[in-house]
Amino acid sequence: MKQFKAASLMTAIKTPFNVKGEIDFNTYDQLVAKQIKAGVDGIVVGGTTGEGHLLTWEEHLILIAHSVHKHGKDLLIIGNTGSNNTREAIKATQYGFAAGMDATLQINPYYGRSSSEGVIAHFEKLLDIGPTFIYNVPSRTGQDLTPALIKPLSKHKNFIGVKECTGNERIAYYEERGIACWSGNDDESAAGRHQYGSHGVISVTSNIVPNLMRQLIDAPNDSLQQSMQPLMQWLFCEPNPIGINTALMMTGAVAPIFRMPYKALTKVQREQGLALLANIAKDELVGDKLMLMADDDFQYCC
Repeated sequence: MKQFKAASLMTAIKTPFNVKGEIDFNTYDQLVAKQIKAGVDGIVVGGTTGEGHLLTWEEHLILIAHSVHKHGKDLLIIGNTGSNNTREAIKATQYGFAAGMDATLQINPYYGRSSSEGVIAHFEKLLDIGPTFIYNVPSRTGQDLTPALIKPLSKHKNFIGVKECTGNERIAYYEERGIACWSGNDDESAAGRHQYGSHGVISVTSNIVPNLMRQLIDAPNDSLQQSMQPLMQWLFCEPNPIGINTALMMTGAVAPIFRMPYKALTKVQREQGLALLANIAKDELVGDKLMLMADDDFQYCC
């Protein structure tokens, strides 16, 4: 548990695809190697950014097992094995731990929402399996995990903390009461860490500028924080992971292949991103190119 609490920067890692629309493990390993080199503490495998919702459970669990085998000695491996189906989440989480993941990230039931009592019971079943981060992102689930829900869960021996997306005031409230929190909003993460007492961030932006995110979380740096705000805002100009996918394709870090229903940012949006990325030192970017790309450069698979 001490190792989890000491992890201040974790990356919600991108899942790249090849021309057949399958997971590109070679490119994935190159992406993870960049994270290791930058000193990232852990990766969340198959999260929203990693398009776990577009992977089959077989793909998802193979990717977790691969991450453990190839990178487990260098990083904490957190498998996103949550579901709005408690039975499905239990099965996936058991398999994930059997494959060697260090912890699981669990979301509250979405779409088929439950009562507060049902949400607590759902998480209790999953906490019983192993070390767990709980993820609160009401914009996606339609249901806020309020302190009234989190406080009783935080007493479980396998509760690590919360990935919190409702803002730094909530994070400060939890941290003051001994409940560990990691920001789920990159643009608020530096303030969350240095002003509101968060344990760190689970980041999307660190996919493309991991060293800059490492600096941002390690020490207060108002100049760096302000300079990174436009990039962070651009990365989220459309629902995640559309922005980070497009950015990594523009830098040549991954093949320009989307799984639908995601599509690349528009040309106008890409022009905006190109200008922002061009202002960043090339050795800070993941990828060895920087190009606008034409609309027909992108491929879409189902």
